[in-house]
Amino acid sequence: MASDPILGAALPVHVGRQPIYHRTGDVAAYELLFRADARSVDATDRGSFATSQVIVTAFSDFGVAGLCGTHPCFVNVTREFLVGDLPLPFEADRVGIEVLSDIEVDDAVREGVAALSRRGYQIAVDQSGTDPGQEALLPYATHAKIDMLVDDEATINIALLRCAQYPNVQLIAERLETREAVDTATALGFQLLQGHALGRPHALNATALGPLRLRRIQLLVELNRSDIDLDRVVSMVQTDPGLALRVLRLVNSAASGTRRTVSSIAEAVMLLGTRQLQQWVTLMVIADITEGDEAALTAAATHARLCRLVAERNRINGDTAFTAGLLTAVSDLFGLPVADLSAELPLAEELRTALIDGTGPLAEVLELVQAYRAGYTFDVGITADMLDAIRWSNMVPT
Repeated sequence: MASDPILGAALPVHVGRQPIYHRTGDVAAYELLFRADARSVDATDRGSFATSQVIVTAFSDFGVAGLCGTHPCFVNVTREFLVGDLPLPFEADRVGIEVLSDIEVDDAVREGVAALSRRGYQIAVDQSGTDPGQEALLPYATHAKIDMLVDDEATINIALLRCAQYPNVQLIAERLETREAVDTATALGFQLLQGHALGRPHALNATALGPLRLRRIQLLVELNRSDIDLDRVVSMVQTDPGLALRVLRLVNSAASGTRRTVSSIAEAVMLLGTRQLQQWVTLMVIADITEGDEAALTAAATHARLCRLVAERNRINGDTAFTAGLLTAVSDLFGLPVADLSAELPLAEELRTALIDGTGPLAEVLELVQAYRAGYTFDVGITADMLDAIRWSNMVPT
């Protein structure tokens, strides 16, 4: 939460995270998105200042590893950071700087970006449109972003020719909304790709929801009941050899906090405890459902965790909300209406009411989280919850 520099009041800020992909399909980095309420008073842009403040708070409280795991990331920074009015609270080897497209490049900005480049920061600049705009920053840049949704072919070619004068600058095609746009960007030679066509994996949309996946989703439901039946969970895990092996390995890992060797799933359950088993096995099952797609896995885990946290703040059962959020994320991965997916599962009445009928307090939580993640609403409490959810999703075992 950021403070209003004029009135001292809290301003709501939205935080999100979007993957940037290599041409190979692997995650190259994340872009962290901080959005403040776009109000202003006189000549002071309070939204811009609030955004800057929340970046400082987020990195101070959570750290880079908490937000992005082992991946590097880019952060949208405002003029205050570029000219030195606000300090950068992150390491140059882990965090890159993206110059917002609406920042006017004057001598102070150019000198500030040059200084940041000398300090080792990766710098992404906007090169969309025919107006050169941030061309003056290209000598200091490591990346150039071009908007594939707004720009037409001629405009994109102008930008590409401009960037070709700087061979050390990697090209990022952003706002790729369709598979065709991804193919076009790849053919044009973009090294890095970003957009919903990649961030929401289309490869899984055509994949049938077979018996194995359905059983694992049923296991997810069981794991996140408030009255969890451990005997049933053990039985379900035992019938899935791949998952059983991973549970046994987990018990002997540093992450589990124990070095004891176990010989059965039942022993593993006793050593891990109900809560830890619930969290880790849930993450493992999500990994299997998403077929190892790292971005899809963390997005699903983040969404489910955020639903839990929002629900608990509103005195709604967090386990139930986690399951509802997870089923919503999984249905999106498979391109299935959540009501159709839910109809195949033995859900409690509260879940059925929310997911199939779209009514009740739990449905309101799902709607609020969806609106927040889409940027349609701003809520002070959800900002902290979102940062917590992102950090939690980075605990996903590999």
